[in-house]
Amino acid sequence: MQTSSGPDFIGLEEAAAMKTGTRVTFVPGMPAVFSEALKNICFVKGVPLIRVVHPHMGIDKATGKDRQEKLYELTSQTGLPTMFHNEERPRNVWIEQLALAERIGAPGSPSLIPDDFELRSEALGLCAVVMGEDGMVWNMRILIDTPLGRKYGYSEEACSNAPDKVAAVVSLIDRRLEAQEECGSQYLVGKTLTAADVYWATVSISILPPPPEIMPVTQQNKRALEYFAMNSKIPAISKALSPRIENHQRYILTTYCETPAVLGGDPL
Repeated sequence: MQTSSGPDFIGLEEAAAMKTGTRVTFVPGMPAVFSEALKNICFVKGVPLIRVVHPHMGIDKATGKDRQEKLYELTSQTGLPTMFHNEERPRNVWIEQLALAERIGAPGSPSLIPDDFELRSEALGLCAVVMGEDGMVWNMRILIDTPLGRKYGYSEEACSNAPDKVAAVVSLIDRRLEAQEECGSQYLVGKTLTAADVYWATVSISILPPPPEIMPVTQQNKRALEYFAMNSKIPAISKALSPRIENHQRYILTTYCETPAVLGGDPL
């Protein structure tokens, strides 16, 4: 397993004012799946990250102001994570963040976007159903009525449809892994690691939480990990999960990603 020390976090305004370096927003101690996925993409690509504290949602009781007002002023959005690189414009969408990481990655690092356009279409298509609008993470967010769920369009109807949509993506990934096994590959696309593997293995923790040696428990993430474990027991999702899904998740995270995950926060 690969590990790193730290981490230290800087403030949003300091990060925005910097002229050099790659800065990504995180919630210390929390495995926010989009941030964690981008962190793993950058880890594979050998991109050193400066970690930035992402402002919480809601109103600051002391000031009466929206906690994310400055983030919106700087980036015209409030999503997590925000990615700054040198003096370029901020990136907030997973596919733009991936393209940037691929461009600035260390020499000799794995290419996560295949050069072959047929394989590229397969890899990015899988990424889209996992990371994109109405995809797996999107529907995981609307399984319960929370401020985050409402941001993603929570309604009773959307909530009732979400488990089947999540399960459909899990089943798609499982069928893909089965077909790839028959071709002698451990990966979702082709014979080598792609972004599809990293994104799926990372965000699948939201429906299949890994053990503490991969995802340490902190004071900040304990309840989130309990919620992720509850997701794995939803009948439609539980039925779709398979040993292949689990084996692939553990293989990708422990072979290519930062494990145990370095989250910050307060360890338990």
